[in-house]
Amino acid sequence: MGLRGLLWVSLLTLQAMHAQVSPKRPKGSEKRQAVDATVNGVLIQSLKVNCKVTSRFAHYVITSQVLNSANEAKEVAFDVEIPKTAFISHFVVTTNGKAFIGNIKDKVTAWKQYRKAAILGENAGLVRASGRTMEQFTIHISISPQSKAMFQLTYEEVLKRRLMQYDVVIKVKPKQLVHHFEIDVDIFEPQGISKLDVQTSFLPKELATQLIRKSFSGKEGHVLFRPTVGQQQSCPSCSTTMLDGEFTVTYDVNRDKICDLLVANNHFAHFFAPQNLTNMNKNVVFVIDISSSMAGQKEKQTKEALLKILGDMRPGDYFDLVLFGSEVQSWRGSLVLASTANLKAAQDFVRHFSLAGSTNLNGGLLRGIEILNKAQRSNPVLSSHAPILIMLTDGEPTEGVRDRSQILMNVRNAIGGRFPLYNLGFGQDVDFNFLEIMSMENNGRAQRIYEDHDATQQLQGFYNQVANPLLVDVQLQYPQDAVSALTQHSHKQYYEGSEIVVAGRIADHKLSSFKADVQAHGEGQEFKTSCLVDEAEMKKLLQERGHMLENHIERLWAYLTIQEMLAKRMKLGGEERDKLSAEILKMSLNYQFVTPMTSMTMSGLVDESGLQPVIDKPTEDYQPLEMLGHRRSFALPANQKPSPTRPSSSDKKLPSKVTGVDTDPHFIINIPQKEDTLCFNINEEPGVILSLVQDPNTGFSVNGQLIGDTARSPGKHEGTYFGRLGIANPATGFQLEVTPQNITLNPGSGGTVFSWRDQASLRQDKVVVTINRKRNLVVSVEDGGTFEVVLHRVWKGSATHQDFLGFYVLDSHRMSARTHGLLGQFLQPFDYKVFDLHPGSDPQKTDATMVVKNHQLTVTRGLQKDYSKDHRHGAEVTCWFVHNNGAGLIDGVHTDYIVADIF
Repeated sequence: MGLRGLLWVSLLTLQAMHAQVSPKRPKGSEKRQAVDATVNGVLIQSLKVNCKVTSRFAHYVITSQVLNSANEAKEVAFDVEIPKTAFISHFVVTTNGKAFIGNIKDKVTAWKQYRKAAILGENAGLVRASGRTMEQFTIHISISPQSKAMFQLTYEEVLKRRLMQYDVVIKVKPKQLVHHFEIDVDIFEPQGISKLDVQTSFLPKELATQLIRKSFSGKEGHVLFRPTVGQQQSCPSCSTTMLDGEFTVTYDVNRDKICDLLVANNHFAHFFAPQNLTNMNKNVVFVIDISSSMAGQKEKQTKEALLKILGDMRPGDYFDLVLFGSEVQSWRGSLVLASTANLKAAQDFVRHFSLAGSTNLNGGLLRGIEILNKAQRSNPVLSSHAPILIMLTDGEPTEGVRDRSQILMNVRNAIGGRFPLYNLGFGQDVDFNFLEIMSMENNGRAQRIYEDHDATQQLQGFYNQVANPLLVDVQLQYPQDAVSALTQHSHKQYYEGSEIVVAGRIADHKLSSFKADVQAHGEGQEFKTSCLVDEAEMKKLLQERGHMLENHIERLWAYLTIQEMLAKRMKLGGEERDKLSAEILKMSLNYQFVTPMTSMTMSGLVDESGLQPVIDKPTEDYQPLEMLGHRRSFALPANQKPSPTRPSSSDKKLPSKVTGVDTDPHFIINIPQKEDTLCFNINEEPGVILSLVQDPNTGFSVNGQLIGDTARSPGKHEGTYFGRLGIANPATGFQLEVTPQNITLNPGSGGTVFSWRDQASLRQDKVVVTINRKRNLVVSVEDGGTFEVVLHRVWKGSATHQDFLGFYVLDSHRMSARTHGLLGQFLQPFDYKVFDLHPGSDPQKTDATMVVKNHQLTVTRGLQKDYSKDHRHGAEVTCWFVHNNGAGLIDGVHTDYIVADIF
């Protein structure tokens, strides 16, 4: 197959990597010498990373376009590293005008795929664990000569505040020059952005200043990195790229107000990170594994970290050290003040302790717990401090109590919910799942420490996150009758530089009674505050960020809920575990997340064994990619390769007359049994959303939102047009949002975005969408109908001054008799009579009397235009015009068809 084009973009947080930096090049040098970015016939035309952050919820879209300019088929690879904490929500491969879209389903449904792969001795999944904090997504596609392929991956996560900032870290490694490379980070934080910075490991500081545009003001921040091909070169005469390293965006938000409460679409997010609090003194016990397996570098690095941590203890802190091998020993056996003398003695103890025997994990933990409990009970001064237990081990329990369930029960009973336990697992030989469960059961968390040159820094970095407690026993409370489905709202401790996030649902009509009450204990005082929703401010925020803010708050809640349920699931067994697994599956499918309960499959792409790609959430024990054997390459099946000249479904013969709505907005109702046409207008304000088609039997719906004419004349009626359409088929989870600018598949889950410049055919389950470049798109629903959206562009001499859309029903014979909406109610035959034709107020038009639906109306003969076939000029249609917003013809009144949302 020859050399393949390889695209590699990694979005993750990890330790810094050093990249060789090219010398500074003179400005404009790329203009003097054209640079060929093609490698073995493969050109990466564009590679774009777009990140939109809205109130800590980060939505990433990575899009790559590749051209095979060779005269033979080439294999290209799409390689992406994403954080282990993120959920993939969408993936699409487009080639030869045909889109192959990932379909998220119950993992059990994909069982046959896994079974077949297992029989063949292969791995069906595209995602594998990679490094400390990453998962690597890789797919290889064979594309035909002179063809293009586009890859688009979407994933989402909630950014976590650590050490006073949020991090978006992008590791870039395209491995060849890219014709159009771009990283675009857009941040919207209602509290206001207090700082924003960018660092790269692959650009000299001076060059980074020239090439990276960054700005922030008020609620918005923006970072753009768009190097030319010449600026990507590793040297002025090189054909290799210098883009190899990290691109890090860090920011924080203003903390002027103690309340940060967002509400939208019946969901809320509460961000709690109060400032200007006094650091609490802490009681900390370090429980350290000194078994023989810690010999060598692990012992050295553990001692180095402990010495540094002890040196950073505050004068008011109390501490002790417990060591466990076969036997358990403590330094003092009780808490002592972090005085200069005590710290020096403790550091001497650390320098000189030696390793011995096996791993009495149970004994070491119980000794540390006993020291903390005794201090809390017997010393009134110490009882007001923040107690913390930190345990480090590199192996499994091999001495004393070895039964894991017994150890869990012993630790849980001994701590009794009084303080957090943080477990650090050093290396790959620990049972990390066991440590995670133990920490979760005791209000803490576990962290893996990797055997590497920077293990000392890893240990110190963890300690720094918990070194400065500000509050203990934090309770965030909300009215029970107003909220449901709350995420974790009780926290044992709150640390400086961190943030507590609570999300939930708000019951209908309960916003007025919704508030948040926070209670906690601080240094020498009680902490209490109440927060109310600033409805005026929320209205303003929704106007600024609109649908994105609503969508991101709800998805933030869903993300946190799923992550918390997955953590809880680790501790359960039997029926309880099965029940919780079903809840996780349901929510994962509702919000289209790839989680441990779901898989994404891709119909239409197969490898040489006939297997389809499968996108999974890898577990902790998955093998990394580099340890896998045979690499799988996917291609279109021979009998499915589309021809670029293949006629689209819109080229099929259309009915001579159709029902639809177009221009200002004129509704045209075709009555085939009478060989006649009725029409009416709807006059409403811009922004109003109208129900056009609604089939209650299937849930299929089409809604349209009105926009105004940008060139409105004072005193004249403002023309309104459809500027946004939402087409939904809930039975298959299909959603399509159409505007004059873009066509977005499944916008609620960050789906693929097409422009009207694209020519493409998409299939998702029982829905086919055909985009005809700059003209129209056709949506065909199996067991439903066929619909057309017409694009109207402003052109010289046109009557309107804003692009808009028309909508037509091409085929509806499979839709149910209960179908309703401004258009849908007329898709079934109905009767009416027209008589008493006479001149109207306009002598050039004929008026008549119509009897329809038990109403007697005056109607006028007129002309409208049908653009379903001639998208620019239209065809004139003679119709009976029903006045007053279709009153008497439509069921009810036109305001009955106003709906709240586009879907």
